[in-house]
Amino acid sequence: MSTSCGAQLLPPAMPLFESAENIREPNVFINEHVTYITLNNVEDAGELYELAIDWLSEQKDQYNNFKAYRAELNAFLHWCWSLKKLSVADINRTLLIEYIEWCENPPIELVGSYNATQFTMNKGLGVLVPNFKWRPFTKRVPKGSNLTIEEVKYKLSSPAISTKLSILSMFFKFLNGEEYCDRNPASIILKFGKYKNKSQASASGEDDDELKFFSDLQWSYVIDTVELMAKDDPSSHERTVFLIKLLYSTYCRISEIGARAGYAPIMSQFRRDKKTSYLGFYIPKSKGGKRRTISVSDELKQALIRYRRFRKLTDLPVPGEQTPLFVRHKAASHGRSAGDINANLGIRQIREIVDDVLIKTAQKLEDDGFHDDAAEVRVLTVHSIRHTGISHDIAQGRPLQHVQADAGHESIEVTSRYLHTTRAERHESARNKKINPLD
Repeated sequence: MSTSCGAQLLPPAMPLFESAENIREPNVFINEHVTYITLNNVEDAGELYELAIDWLSEQKDQYNNFKAYRAELNAFLHWCWSLKKLSVADINRTLLIEYIEWCENPPIELVGSYNATQFTMNKGLGVLVPNFKWRPFTKRVPKGSNLTIEEVKYKLSSPAISTKLSILSMFFKFLNGEEYCDRNPASIILKFGKYKNKSQASASGEDDDELKFFSDLQWSYVIDTVELMAKDDPSSHERTVFLIKLLYSTYCRISEIGARAGYAPIMSQFRRDKKTSYLGFYIPKSKGGKRRTISVSDELKQALIRYRRFRKLTDLPVPGEQTPLFVRHKAASHGRSAGDINANLGIRQIREIVDDVLIKTAQKLEDDGFHDDAAEVRVLTVHSIRHTGISHDIAQGRPLQHVQADAGHESIEVTSRYLHTTRAERHESARNKKINPLD
């Protein structure tokens, strides 16, 4: 990656995240850097970056936490992507220890003498640009010392290392919940390694394995809400109806139906199996490079036909059809798709559409007196729809092996995590158990 972009000189490590207020605003320098990494170093960098934005966005109301988490991700992702050319999903305990050791003795060009801002306003360009003076690590002259800044050796204290691992443990736990990866090497190091720190491990919430999903009532409200949106404004929301139903019925990850570097979903991914004649939805590229074909239910097939008829297409796609799966209603204003109204929806646009549905759903629940349900829906996300589809199918008796195949889980153990959704039924069936069966 070049150290300059046009006339803009870049720092030796690219800052990846703007301020809490602007965390979701597009930045051309960050976008170009992540795209470069995705195309040249790490195939899933774009997907991971979107997840990192989600995680940081949840911390932005706690300013000090946000700054600490952002600083850690900047260093960690630079090491993973630019130096090691590794996916975060491939990081194990051994590699994470290597990262910590690198942090204990970082390259001198990555160490600054003060906390410089990550981005500054370039008046000539009229945009925020990376600050050449920013560095991911800093060192200072101790008070009362006669040393110069050049003579001071960078030092990472044991508490600082524990804090790094605790932050990374929370991040990996978030990634586990989003099913980006299945391991948490930071948690293992905190619990059993030389950096063991019980309070930090506890603070990271590692014993909380709850998956976020919609209850039957909440999901019914989601469907009712989105159908009402389509009835009131079909030109805007027929697309929204199909998007919600596709996410739920196929358990798709948002990265599997949203356009990103190197991937543009098309209609012919819906294809008929030549042996069975059943319709499936083909995912050509997914987490870990896996490919799979997801079973399409009769209701989803009808939803597809309805959506395609609205778009004035044939009922079902023909082999090789290149029509984008989802298209913008307005031309893109920036980026490679600027001015193109036939461009695919990206991950960010899909997330915004779903968030709008959930906001309206929560309000409808609130209006009907379901205050607790409304509060719960407000903290759910687009990925919660995947959890919900899997959870509901298992609760309704669909075989775990079938769910595993459609979900793209590496093992049945991952799918089995969703069995917790039947706890209510399990507790209900236990209510009348007798201690003495002859009483």
